[in-house]
Amino acid sequence: KMTSEAGPLFAGLDRFECRKRVVADMEAANLLEKIEDHTHQVGHCSRTGDVIEPRVSIQWFVKMQPLAEPAIAAVKSGDITFHPARWSKVYLDWMENIRDWCISRQLWWGHRIPVWYCEDCQEVIVQREDPTQCPSCSSTRLQQDPDVLDTWFSSWLWPFATLGWPKKTAELDYFYPTNVLVSGYDIIFFWIARMIMAGYEFLGEKPFSQVYITSMIKDAQGRIMSKSLKNGIDPIDMIEQYGADAVRYSLVALATEGQDIKLSQGKFEMGRNFGNKVWNTYRFILANRQPTAGNGAADTPAPQLMDRWILSRLAATQDLVAASFDRYKLNDALNAVYDFLWHDYCDWYLELLKDRVGPQGSDPDIVNRVATPVLEEVMILLHPFMPFITEEIWQGLGGGARDSIMRAAPGSRIAATLDPDADGQMRILRQITLVVRNIRGEMSIPPQRAVPTIIATTNTESGKVLQEFAGYLKRMAKVASLEVRESYQPSEATATGIISDMEVYVPLAGLIDLGVERQRLEKERQRLEQFLRSLAGKLQNEKFVANAPADVVQKERDKFAECESNHQKILRTLATLSETS
Repeated sequence: KMTSEAGPLFAGLDRFECRKRVVADMEAANLLEKIEDHTHQVGHCSRTGDVIEPRVSIQWFVKMQPLAEPAIAAVKSGDITFHPARWSKVYLDWMENIRDWCISRQLWWGHRIPVWYCEDCQEVIVQREDPTQCPSCSSTRLQQDPDVLDTWFSSWLWPFATLGWPKKTAELDYFYPTNVLVSGYDIIFFWIARMIMAGYEFLGEKPFSQVYITSMIKDAQGRIMSKSLKNGIDPIDMIEQYGADAVRYSLVALATEGQDIKLSQGKFEMGRNFGNKVWNTYRFILANRQPTAGNGAADTPAPQLMDRWILSRLAATQDLVAASFDRYKLNDALNAVYDFLWHDYCDWYLELLKDRVGPQGSDPDIVNRVATPVLEEVMILLHPFMPFITEEIWQGLGGGARDSIMRAAPGSRIAATLDPDADGQMRILRQITLVVRNIRGEMSIPPQRAVPTIIATTNTESGKVLQEFAGYLKRMAKVASLEVRESYQPSEATATGIISDMEVYVPLAGLIDLGVERQRLEKERQRLEQFLRSLAGKLQNEKFVANAPADVVQKERDKFAECESNHQKILRTLATLSETS
């Protein structure tokens, strides 16, 4: 409403009603030349939607320049560091251009400002204890300032006020300063910078050494989740639907350092899928474990290549996880565990292990001796991210009678060291396997059909590895027979793959009906070429590219690139099938 300064004609009127009265009075006095619309920005309250009217009022301020100087020096000297480092630039930009801080708020709740006014002599009284009389005129008619302190004025004291300050407590002596503060980038100035300033001002010491800035969770469109937009995702609902471990896993996996998370409910499926993989791996190990240790030490078979390799990969994973934690790259640590468990351990080691386990296997005790302790080591690494399933598996593997997994240190279950020789040999075998699998897929060779394979290489070391461990290729790539030669010249239709100094050949005679396959591929070639022409026409249309949403245009470009790649594969396959002696 209008105040008395508006004059007797308008004082007390609602602001919008006053505007109408002013216009009406100007029209009546013939003072209004014209009325026209004017578009401009009008501030609105985020909660009520009301138009905000700026007005001059008396407020309390804190002079910030002296407080900012030691806080700026601490970051510039490296005494306090940000992760990711780029956020230190944001911090310094704010601090070096700091303005005095308005600390008074006109709210119904909060810490009252410790200021009193004498109603008799208008003395302003600022002190820690509530005054009983005016120090100037001894009047007892005192009125406390109705304003409250800015919420951050309380929050900036958090690192030490929680520890008993201003008393010198044992907790304050032990815990201040602390090591790491974890926070979001949206309150670097509101909270982080002010805690640093308060620490130096009141205790003469930084409050923490490291500041880890997390990702911000937004909706699938990149908007901040809010009640007004109704775009929030309730974590309790997600936990009930997918499980707590799946929610934790998905959020960490998505949290690339310093990048916001565009979150949708479907993203939690990857956490659930990984949890299922972990549990199924555990069930496989339980099903193949022996009730006793089996062979004595003297009868224990020598470790095979696959055993040395998985331990080497475990050692590398442990090192990468530790290094990632040191750099505050939690998603890198989680991805390292994921890659090891899913790809190295499950896709390769456990598949190769199947010939050795069970009553008829060549080494029934291998699950007890290597596979189980390696899985336990993985659970130790995974525990910070998926605490519930890892604890369950840990107790299950230990018979349910051992201490919690959270007390287990990496490397406590089995010794793992880097083995470059094993890594190099397995790398060769894995590369060959992937090439043969790719050929099988491109040529539509049935999964159950084993394929003859010829490898040409002048690298004698690679040749020895291939011949010595041909059994690995027979299991993993369904190789029926393996020939290793220095050179090879195909005399019939043959699929070919190349890996550095090795050439892989798979003769196709007898594996597929070449004529039928040519016809199928020719139809697919024609279909793709027609589709590519359609996509190219759309992408060459300037109106479409200029007017369509950017994400729609990008989808069309991605579709074109994928179709073009498939088209090239089909052309290469048709060329291969056309080769004859």
